[in-house]
Amino acid sequence: MEKKVSLKDIATHLGVSITLVSYVINNKEKEARVGPEIAEKIRKTAIELNYQPNLIAKSLKSGKTNTIGLIVADISNPFFSGIARIIEDEARKHGYVVIFGSSDESAEKSQDLMNVFLNRQVDAFIIAPAEHTESQVKALQKSNIPVVLIDRYFPSVKADCVHINNFQAAYQAVDHLAKNGRTKIAMMAYQTTLPHMQERMDGYKAALRDNGIRFRKSWLRQAAYQHITKDIVAAMKELLEPELQVDAFFFATNTLAVESLKVINRSGIKVPDELAIISFDENDAFDFFYSPVSYMSQSIEELGKGAVQLALDRIRHPRKKNTSIVVEAKLVLRESSGRR
Repeated sequence: MEKKVSLKDIATHLGVSITLVSYVINNKEKEARVGPEIAEKIRKTAIELNYQPNLIAKSLKSGKTNTIGLIVADISNPFFSGIARIIEDEARKHGYVVIFGSSDESAEKSQDLMNVFLNRQVDAFIIAPAEHTESQVKALQKSNIPVVLIDRYFPSVKADCVHINNFQAAYQAVDHLAKNGRTKIAMMAYQTTLPHMQERMDGYKAALRDNGIRFRKSWLRQAAYQHITKDIVAAMKELLEPELQVDAFFFATNTLAVESLKVINRSGIKVPDELAIISFDENDAFDFFYSPVSYMSQSIEELGKGAVQLALDRIRHPRKKNTSIVVEAKLVLRESSGRR
């Protein structure tokens, strides 16, 4: 059996100390003031010699696995996949790896993922929580597991979190539509009690009110995550057929927008002439729609980097006060919103 390469082997090969090699391998060269050239040589030699760190022994010694568990609603959603990549890259800079999974907006699946990650002994969790998972988050905290909530939060749970100003973002989108002469503005949202979605609906209603537009219940439609396509088709047809009952639509997520655009396209309704559109979050599909879609842009870089920093801070300082980072969204105007 071939002997495993050790830190001593790398040090001997380069004629440097084992301590120096250890600093670089553990991504602590800046703290030890190791020059970039020698750090690069050490990493290159480690690859050439096929050095494989003993993670089990390392975790037993330090009490840490240098692993973060990330749970999002749906990793296939461009918003969450983008955040996951940023979190992965940012964590790596600090010597951490990220394992992740999708809850599919299911509390049961969320708990299953937590159990798997706990068995992997992750050092912290970053979670975009599903509905009815408050108790799961509290249970992690009770076990002294660092938890950071991203994109969403629970008013009843005191935890580190990073999210956007949902109310203001929705208000800005709908206010723009109203200021451009739209007087019958509808909204498509998810059917959920999660605060972030409620805040977007509240922002929508407030913008209507402040622009002198009377809110109608028939304008606010909601779709369940589990049967999104069926709900959207039914709701959109009621507002679009046989006659168009609204002149603008605000979609609370990019997924809701993409599914709704399919119905709008089949109906033959002209965007933005007959129907103006603004969505939350961007999506590659927006570029391929004949009228490029305006959207509220969330800085996934700020969200992702902020979440990693909060997680690392909580790992280092378990008793520190909870921190909340609020990121502002930006309205990106394109053809679909009908700039008049």
